[in-house]
Amino acid sequence: MFLMVKNVLTPAELEQIRHLAGSLRFVEGRVSNPHNLAKNNLQADLSQPDAAKAAQIAGAAIQRNEEIGNFAFPKRIASPLLARYEPGMTYGVHADAPFLPLPNGPLRSDVSATLFINDGATYAGGRLAIHLGSEVMTIEPEPGAMIVYPSTTLHEVTPVTSGQRLVMFTFIESVIPDQFHRELLYTLNEVKALEGFNMSWENRTRLNFVSGSLHRMWAS
Repeated sequence: MFLMVKNVLTPAELEQIRHLAGSLRFVEGRVSNPHNLAKNNLQADLSQPDAAKAAQIAGAAIQRNEEIGNFAFPKRIASPLLARYEPGMTYGVHADAPFLPLPNGPLRSDVSATLFINDGATYAGGRLAIHLGSEVMTIEPEPGAMIVYPSTTLHEVTPVTSGQRLVMFTFIESVIPDQFHRELLYTLNEVKALEGFNMSWENRTRLNFVSGSLHRMWAS
C-alpha cells in the first residue's frame, strides 16, 4: 500500500531547501551504500552545515504531518537526505536495505519515503517507478509532495535525460513492524475517521477498542 501526501513542505520551505541545495557540495551517492551497483546518483555531503539545515526543515515537516503519521506509525525517522540526479543518472530496480546504520544504533527500514523538491517539468526522465507484480506504476512528481511506501517494495528511478532531479529521501522504523498489520490499522482508523460519527456511540467505542487493542498487540 502506498500513500501520496501533498504539501508536506510549504512553498517557503521548498524555496529554502532549493536555496540550500544550490550551495551544497554533492558526492557520489554510493558512499552510503557502496555495494549497491544499481545506484548512480549524487547526495549531499553530510559534513556541511547546510545539509543538516535542509534535513532539519524536511524532518520537521514530516514529523508534523498527520497523514504520514497515521500511515507509517513512526517510531524513528532517519534524517532526510538530499539526492541529485544529472542527465544519465539513474537508480536501478531495488528494494531498500533492511537496516540503516545511524549514530544512535541501526534503524530498521519498514517504510521508505521520497520527498520531491523540484518541479518534474524542469527535467525529463527521472521518474520514480514502483513495481507491482507484472505492472509498473510511475509517479509524476509534485514539488513538496511525498510518497510513502513499504521498504520491501521493488522500485527504481528511471534515467534522467535532461535537467536535474532533486529529491530528499528517508526511512521510517515503524511501531508496527508488519506491513500487513500497518495496512489493517490504517484502514480501520480511516473508517473510524470517516464513518465514526455516523455510528452509535456504542459501536464507535467498540471500533476504538478493536483498533487500540490491535495497536497494542502488534506494536514493537
